[in-house]
Amino acid sequence: MKPTFDILAFGNAIVDIVVSCDDQFLIENNIEKSVMSLIGHDEFSQLYDSLHRLENPRLVSGGSAANTAVGVVALGGSASFVGRVFDDHLGRAFRDDILAAGVEYEQALASKGLSTASSIIFVTPDAERSMKTFLGASIELEPQDINNIDLDQAKIIYLEGYLFDAPSGSKIFSEVARKANECGKKLALSLSDPECVKRHKIALTEFIVQHVSILFGNEEEVLELKKKNHQFKSNKLEFIVEELVITQGSLGANLCSSGDNYFIEPMPQGPVIDTTGAGDLFAAGYLYGRTNGYDIPTSGNIAAFAAGEVITQIGARPNCNFQERFKNTLSI
Repeated sequence: MKPTFDILAFGNAIVDIVVSCDDQFLIENNIEKSVMSLIGHDEFSQLYDSLHRLENPRLVSGGSAANTAVGVVALGGSASFVGRVFDDHLGRAFRDDILAAGVEYEQALASKGLSTASSIIFVTPDAERSMKTFLGASIELEPQDINNIDLDQAKIIYLEGYLFDAPSGSKIFSEVARKANECGKKLALSLSDPECVKRHKIALTEFIVQHVSILFGNEEEVLELKKKNHQFKSNKLEFIVEELVITQGSLGANLCSSGDNYFIEPMPQGPVIDTTGAGDLFAAGYLYGRTNGYDIPTSGNIAAFAAGEVITQIGARPNCNFQERFKNTLSI
């Protein structure tokens, strides 16, 4: 069967609350700068109440893999997303937003369990973002929720590392890998966050070695994965996976495949306003390229453009004509 989508993405379905603040606000509210921290419902409610001191909070549907799926579509590709939300106003907003972006989303809204996940993203004047995230309904995703999902409909299956934080995260990963193997599909994985890697290093390592073809991570995440990890003492990570993508923010990115290394220059499309979603859109550009016939370095340049464009706006999802702009910029 010919695939319907370029990627099928699995991840946490989250509604972001994006606010601008100064470093003093972070200090006063015990928010670690440039880090995503998981919090419970009570702490989330208290922090949410403190937002009255800040101007114009914006609700933006998010979640790392969901942002990547939206980015693939914005570039002219096709994508489907799997993630759990509750039947509340945030859950309905998430569903409406992702469908409006052109991403397939067929999952029914949950009628039982925790409320829809939300992440408060604090953007400081240096464009760094610090996140406090209540995972809510997103961590109640279960392996049986994907029983009726046809992985054969996508060219590449994409997973976000954050999904490992779900109580059934490792079981979900295993089930997706089993079904992907049955239909001969490649798995791509984003490491998501250094703390996420630290929390699940053993399980993530085993999964990567056994199942992952394309691995995304920033420099800090990859270093954390390698740290004191006996699996990588005799084998380099770039030879364990088929394609290794290491982003370095404003310094660019390194792509490794079968001993070949490619350096990708950063491609900012204007003044940097908010780095939220830069990694998600880099992954979107790369996956779009690799599923649409482009080679590794060209896919890296598409990724650099996508990341370089999204950092010129507030929020993690494209708000301009990405497809036209990237083709004109890169002459593709």
